Amino acid sequence: MDFEYTPEQVQLRREVREFAAREIAPHVMEWDEAQTFPLEVIKKLGKLGYMGSIFPEEFGGAGLSYVDYSIIIEELARVDGSVGIILAAHTSLCTNHIYKAGTEEQKRHYIPKLASGEWIGCWSLTEPEAGSDAAGTRSTAVREGDSWIVNGSKTFTTNAHYADVCVGMAVTARGAQQHGISAFIFEQDTPGFRTGKKENKLGLRASATGEVIFENCRLPQSQLLGREGEGFVDSLRILDGGRVSIAALSIGMAQGAYDAALKYSKIRKQFGRSISEFQAIQHKLVDMATAIDAARLLNYRAALMLDKGQRVTRESAMAKLFASEAAVRIADEAVQIYGGYGFIKDYPVEKFYRDVKLCTIGEGTSEIQRMVIARQLLKD
Repeated sequence: MDFEYTPEQVQLRREVREFAAREIAPHVMEWDEAQTFPLEVIKKLGKLGYMGSIFPEEFGGAGLSYVDYSIIIEELARVDGSVGIILAAHTSLCTNHIYKAGTEEQKRHYIPKLASGEWIGCWSLTEPEAGSDAAGTRSTAVREGDSWIVNGSKTFTTNAHYADVCVGMAVTARGAQQHGISAFIFEQDTPGFRTGKKENKLGLRASATGEVIFENCRLPQSQLLGREGEGFVDSLRILDGGRVSIAALSIGMAQGAYDAALKYSKIRKQFGRSISEFQAIQHKLVDMATAIDAARLLNYRAALMLDKGQRVTRESAMAKLFASEAAVRIADEAVQIYGGYGFIKDYPVEKFYRDVKLCTIGEGTSEIQRMVIARQLLKD
């Protein structure tokens, strides 16, 4: 086991941190208040190779590892979780599904444009009546000659309103349960494909989350992604990697909240001395720092296993569960350290407090993660 970053990873962290400080930090609250999707910054991330970090160079990717990818997400989320989740949904879900399940033709057509940031991707699985129970999908795809006619709607789709490409799931064999759902690739201008309501959210407000609607949407057979009936099974594999990105997102926001609280504790004075000198504050900081390190190590284990081509269902669920719940506690403690100022938008921890809660919900709630982990433990 090697617990040291490579020189390249140290440099990568420095580059992403400098980019975030220069291009994102000055606009965080402005974007949050106005719910502004930071399209210009996303395009810049594409030019730097971050939108296609984990994909091979032959498909236009940067050929980086999952640990490298985690570092990128962490550093973006450390400044603004909205930017982190935009990149995570684009990379881990949409583009990765095409990479993992697509034909050679699909890969060569879509991945270079997604990896460069020329196109933005979204991934639609959740429905109003099929959240944690994703196998309860009601959207349908019916074969008609050489085409598929897709009807239905999806909700809580990150990047929906700005995506050029959407990977969406629909039932193709009712009654076959998990093996009756197929995945399809939709382009923005596909007739019958449109976005619906954009959600007004508690946090991560600069990322666009909303509905995707299919109305007699006709797709050629070439837009079927993976084998017919295996879309849900493939989605579970995609979520294994996606949970690494959500863990990294959690860690990044937790780190941002901790950094702000640590700095504030050194300058805030009460009773004639800095509050960092009080044992009660020191204990909070210790617990926060320890939890961040533990979460990061859990996540890097899963990331390293992914890089080796190993199955990480248990490990990624553990990383996501621990990191997301720890991040919520850390943001809460950061607000507590700031006291009344932590409740005011002039200070950064208020936003971390709102943003981080999504990490215990998205890509499988904490309750679902515990179910996933339990199944893995009990089958050993």
